[in-house]
Amino acid sequence: MWHQAVIELKPRPRGFHLITDEVLRGMPELSRCTLGLLHLWLQHTSASLTINENADAAVRRDFERFFNRLAPQGVPGYEHDYEGPDDLPAHFKASLLGCQLSVPVRDGRLAMGTWQGLYLGEHRDHAGTRRLVMTLQGVGS
Repeated sequence: MWHQAVIELKPRPRGFHLITDEVLRGMPELSRCTLGLLHLWLQHTSASLTINENADAAVRRDFERFFNRLAPQGVPGYEHDYEGPDDLPAHFKASLLGCQLSVPVRDGRLAMGTWQGLYLGEHRDHAGTRRLVMTLQGVGS
């Protein structure tokens, strides 16, 4: 079985946001996949995807603080600033974390750990919707 869907993630404030439920709603075919792989591709250069803690929101806030120290705004000498002071730091963060994930699928569910969730890293101060291409490959029931 192969399925592909594109979903638009609603605009979010800068920070790290759980999107696991939106992904699951956007790929109902996953429930019929007994063994497979879900590939996620974010079509943007100033946002990212990662997997981490899904229970404690403090982890997501700490992620934001860490990456803001790693790639701060307002550093003199950045040449690419056409879209504002958050633009190039957003590209740095997106490159560090990446725009794609592959998640195993088993028995109609994402085969993630109990405390794992899918994050969207929104690295712009005022971003719009984000498009996510989801491709499911596997065997179904």
